Amino acid sequence: MDFGSLAALVKLVAAVAVAVPLTAYVLQDKLIFQTRPRSEQERQAIAARHPQVADIFLQAADGTRLHAWHFQAAPDAPLVLYFGGNAEEVSWLLDELPRRDTGAAWLLVDYRGYGSSEGAPSEPALVADALAWHERFAPTSPRIFAFGRSLGSGVAVRLAAERPLAGLVLVAPFDSMVEVGKRHYPFLPVSWLLKHRFDSLSLAPRITAPLLCLVATHDEVIPAEHAKRLYEAWGGPKQWVELAATHNSIDGHPDYWPAIRAFLAAR
Repeated sequence: MDFGSLAALVKLVAAVAVAVPLTAYVLQDKLIFQTRPRSEQERQAIAARHPQVADIFLQAADGTRLHAWHFQAAPDAPLVLYFGGNAEEVSWLLDELPRRDTGAAWLLVDYRGYGSSEGAPSEPALVADALAWHERFAPTSPRIFAFGRSLGSGVAVRLAAERPLAGLVLVAPFDSMVEVGKRHYPFLPVSWLLKHRFDSLSLAPRITAPLLCLVATHDEVIPAEHAKRLYEAWGGPKQWVELAATHNSIDGHPDYWPAIRAFLAAR
């Protein structure tokens, strides 16, 4: 290879080395937050099918209009704040919850850009919105649980670190988004690139709220070792439940809802 060819190859390698991380940095929001917006007509149709469910809007501190579905229960029932996965449109639970008899009221939170919430998602925005929803219901709901599934586990843990909770249910949770990113993109400097870090592991030791950790044994997205590190660091009472399932099929396991129901009833 002559000097000119070698120089061209070096330039090509350098260009790729810069372009790939830069592309990953620019696209990370779309990878982490796969928004699922609903039109106003869709929202109205869902509300019409579920007349027993309250359709609630809240204005965030920055003026963004937020939305959640309030599945109501007996006046003395606990309230579960539900934070879903990165590609989850939470209204599917409106059909599921009536069949599960959890003994709790549920607030199914639409992240920014999901469902009928406006705005664009980010870690600071989702955490601020979770705090706002908690503030909205704390005066009338003395027992509040947080439920975080996958991405939502990062939101639920942050909420638990900043507000008193009766307990947390975490489904397919992770230690930190950085560690999950390193697993899926070992060729990238994830620690430098990632904006939305959701570092639950650093918060876990000082959280004393009881934890139910539901883990899929065949989780191809967030392998159980990430949940295990978070679980081992947890500062409060904790229960580990492994279910023979994949990341997206865990809620179909026959022991999934009974474990949740028992955990909520015990507190």
